[in-house]
Amino acid sequence: MRYGVFLCVWLGLGTLCQAGDWRQFRGNESNGLGDDIAPPTNFSATENIAWKATLPGRGLSSPIVVGDKVFLTCASGFRQDRLHVLCFSAQEGKLLWERQFSATGRTTTYPTSSVASSTPASDGQRVFALFSSNDLACLDLDGNLQWFRGLTYDHPNASNSLGMASSPIVVGTTVIAQIENDSESLATGIDVTNGVSRWTSVRPKKANWSSAVLWPKRFGGTEDLALLQSSEGIAAIKPMTGEVVWKYTDGASTIPSSVVADGIVYAVSHGITALKPPTDSASVEQLWRAPKLGPGTGSPLVYNGRLYSINNAGVLLAADLKTGDTKWQLRIPGPFSGSAVAAGGHLFIFNEKGEGHCVKLDESRGELVSTGDLNGERFLCTPAVSNGALYIRSDQTLWKIAAK
Repeated sequence: MRYGVFLCVWLGLGTLCQAGDWRQFRGNESNGLGDDIAPPTNFSATENIAWKATLPGRGLSSPIVVGDKVFLTCASGFRQDRLHVLCFSAQEGKLLWERQFSATGRTTTYPTSSVASSTPASDGQRVFALFSSNDLACLDLDGNLQWFRGLTYDHPNASNSLGMASSPIVVGTTVIAQIENDSESLATGIDVTNGVSRWTSVRPKKANWSSAVLWPKRFGGTEDLALLQSSEGIAAIKPMTGEVVWKYTDGASTIPSSVVADGIVYAVSHGITALKPPTDSASVEQLWRAPKLGPGTGSPLVYNGRLYSINNAGVLLAADLKTGDTKWQLRIPGPFSGSAVAAGGHLFIFNEKGEGHCVKLDESRGELVSTGDLNGERFLCTPAVSNGALYIRSDQTLWKIAAK
């Protein structure tokens, strides 16, 4: 829909969603696609930079956009025990407010990771910021604290030595957090209004950094579902109760997340496995499996009739949606930690060397249009796409890339 404001039926919020919102990891429907207004295809530290803002701490979390505000998390301090939630003006880059919290759980992470690794999520009225310390803060859009959960108090053994990174997802009036690890592994659905857990379920005991994916009810079913991914596979759950509707049990990745498009789940499992969820039976139908399409750390996306995946060698693979056959491939300078996004007929991906790449997408070929260096700052996150702009963060800076 291209209205200035449209009803967010898919989230069932009963609130208005502004065009250009990018409310959670990989966008509103967690698929790497936004409003499809083309950002600039050429950019650098001095070209097509609308603004940049200095950050008070490190983070791997991605920015999100709600209306005319950009939200981001950081962690600072010797032990990364100072947790930051920041709000910027999308137009000017001005810091509108900042809130700080003390971590209540463990802050140990891998050296290149951060306590602020999970991307925040929003229901359009509130922002939910989850940290590796298992602290979950809910603030309204003006920065007023609504509630705070130190989940480690309820689940003291829920942690891993590398740090947690699964991003929360909002489905209806429930925010779902995956706290999966080798010890006390769980997922919990929390009431957005008061912070009370509606349900908590036991999850596979293995460290997991993948994030939940939305299954909109327009693809079949009576309500929106959340797809929880783990080493054991994928479980579709009801957000209000945690009830499992269907399961895929042939394993899945614990880093890149799967993607949903046109009623099909393209699972990061044995490469990529295309799944058709059940409608009137209990079994999931496997449509095809393509081992060569397996992504590195970034999640795949589906755009304009093709599935796109970037492997560990930095090769972008474009595959047929009906068969999984590779149609073309293109090497892009890496290495990459974040996921690609697409808009305006182009794919955008940022590497760890501080370079942003723009690839023109076509059914028969891909073309690397440009590579822009943003002062050599290290990018480990996924960009947000909103109203013809890209928002990307490093440890030092939040950048807005847009035509002036």
